[in-house]
Amino acid sequence: MKRKLVTIPLSIMLVSSFALAACGDKETTTPAASTDAAATAAATAKVDNTPAAITIMAPLNTAQTPPDTIIKELEKLTNTKLTYQLFPADTYDEKLNTTFATGALPQVVYLKNQASFIQMKSAIRDGQFWEIGPLLKDFPNLSKLKSTTNDNTKVDGKLYTLYRGVDIARQGLIYRKDWADKLGIKPPANMDELFAMAKAFTENDPDGNGKKDTTGIADRNDLIYGSFKTLAAWMGTPNNWGVVDGKLAPEFTTPQYVATMDFVKKLRDGGYINKDFAATSKTDQQKLFTSGVAGMYIGAMTDVSSLNKDLIKNVPTAVVDVHSMVAGPDGKFAAWALPGYANVLLFPKSAIKTEAELRKILAFFDKMMTPEVANMAFWGIKDANYTLTDNKAKKSDEEKWTREVKPFADMAIGDEDTSGRYLGIPTIPAQGKADELKIANLKYAVQDPTAALDSKTNLEKGVQLQAVITDATNKYIYGNIDKAGFDKAIEDWKSRGGSKIIEEFNAVYKK
Repeated sequence: MKRKLVTIPLSIMLVSSFALAACGDKETTTPAASTDAAATAAATAKVDNTPAAITIMAPLNTAQTPPDTIIKELEKLTNTKLTYQLFPADTYDEKLNTTFATGALPQVVYLKNQASFIQMKSAIRDGQFWEIGPLLKDFPNLSKLKSTTNDNTKVDGKLYTLYRGVDIARQGLIYRKDWADKLGIKPPANMDELFAMAKAFTENDPDGNGKKDTTGIADRNDLIYGSFKTLAAWMGTPNNWGVVDGKLAPEFTTPQYVATMDFVKKLRDGGYINKDFAATSKTDQQKLFTSGVAGMYIGAMTDVSSLNKDLIKNVPTAVVDVHSMVAGPDGKFAAWALPGYANVLLFPKSAIKTEAELRKILAFFDKMMTPEVANMAFWGIKDANYTLTDNKAKKSDEEKWTREVKPFADMAIGDEDTSGRYLGIPTIPAQGKADELKIANLKYAVQDPTAALDSKTNLEKGVQLQAVITDATNKYIYGNIDKAGFDKAIEDWKSRGGSKIIEEFNAVYKK
């Protein structure tokens, strides 16, 4: 049930308080009281209702920049003048790094994901961004953000970020149900059946055109948000770090990680996954699925509606479904869990000079978490972008919503239950199933034990060192190195700072 919050604009509160003060003064006859009344009237007259100008930089997950329809509505609701600098998600980190290096960051900066946040922690430590934790108590809606998620974004115990909430265990399989039905294949119960489905979708002409022009799985150059991380969780791999013999150990030092590499290598060697996945962007990965070439997409099940929208344009008879309960070799279920946020946003001191200016920007985001504004940003304009039934929203036109609203929904602060925005009515059955499965997955969610921990060396060198493992993982899957070569890469990681990272994480883990 959506909560209805009643908020009183700050300007009205100020005027009301001054008016009350003025009335009280009229009841006295002393000169001092008259002077106070005059001062109060003057202060009231100086209340500044000028729209606050705010510039926001964020990644764009749609093919085109949105029209300004939603922006204009948000400006009216929040008394702001908004400028959005949106850049394609595939190249966003590169653009962000360039903008940061030139000192040209705007007042509000969204990061792309958890990895981007870890990379930015050194700059946060250097004092280049505002700490906002002590200020949130002054904002009734921002103070409702989940403390556990806030804790996962703190740096040295201090909060610098607002977060965009995410379904903790949303990962699973989106697949062509019409292909599976034609070939007599049930949703995979384990990794062997998953492999068999990928093989059948490649070799058994599921589209019925008499040509061998399909592939099992569409993947991309991302070992986290592509297929690999989800497959690794199903295989029993820890989430970034695991507890081995009572101590924290990196996931890539576990036998389950190696088994996952072997699984993906077997898929690639057989041609059941796009062989150039390490050079494939997210956009091209999704095109493999929506063009009718690939039958499986492993990632966020909540993407099923948007993928289906583009798929049926090319294959009108296509039917999609979702699945998540895939047992590992040990017969157990596991789901990779996110730390409660999809990404975060920061406030650069280079663009915000005073605390007063920072407070104006935080006031904007506080308003963005009221139900009225949150619904505008997430769902759009009622009857134009969505309809309302039993206090739940349903997109009127998926394509129109994606074009006009999705970029702003992707910047929504908080969660459904902290902002009070409407829950959604699924546009297709598979979306409703995805909503159910992401809740069912919570029972098997595997958290990262280091999510709220800090390692100085990891902050300084973690991103560069992770590139060593990413490169070695791809080389192993491609067959360019063997297990000995991968072990050598791990030793390289350790010698360049990895051993120190293990030591530092374990030191704080034991406290």
